[in-house]
Amino acid sequence: MTDLKIRQLSDNELIQRYQDGEASCFKVLLERYQSKVYGYIFSVVKDKETADDIFQDTFYKVIVTINSGLYKDENKFVHWVMRIAHNLIVDHFRRNNKMPMIPNKPEGDVIDNLRLQDENAENAIIKKQTSQNIRKLVKMLPAEQRRVVILRHYGKCDFKDIAARTGVSINTALGRMRYAIINLRRLAQENNMYIEL
Repeated sequence: MTDLKIRQLSDNELIQRYQDGEASCFKVLLERYQSKVYGYIFSVVKDKETADDIFQDTFYKVIVTINSGLYKDENKFVHWVMRIAHNLIVDHFRRNNKMPMIPNKPEGDVIDNLRLQDENAENAIIKKQTSQNIRKLVKMLPAEQRRVVILRHYGKCDFKDIAARTGVSINTALGRMRYAIINLRRLAQENNMYIEL
């Protein structure tokens, strides 16, 4: 098969061929998504060496999972890769947290505090990245939908107030919000971003 034809294969076809022994198919997958995956990692860790390490670990896990036959073919290859990268980023931040000093406390309290600190660190990372992603995506919305989202989520306005400010009925404001959420989910998928709506 020519290089051009290989590049036209879907992700799942490339994975299947890679599992069947065509190593060049994985190279195509890597080239297809490396800039998105690396860009996401670097945008969070903000350090080239760390980003390089996490990127390599991400694709190492991808290769191991595919080679072991554990990859589930759900037409969401890039989302799965991004989730692996995200989890490795969280692990990196967890490993680099300093051990809290809690004098004169029973051991159970220290363990509970560590668990809470880990959860808070992970939540902070996820919240920051989600917020950045949502802001980027909101800018891509049609103007009417963008205005409703900004008033609702950043301005903390209720729909009655949004309707009054935008000169439309409450139902129209609600409809615009509904379409904005649908569009944000679609844009997130198209741009390989993770958001929770």
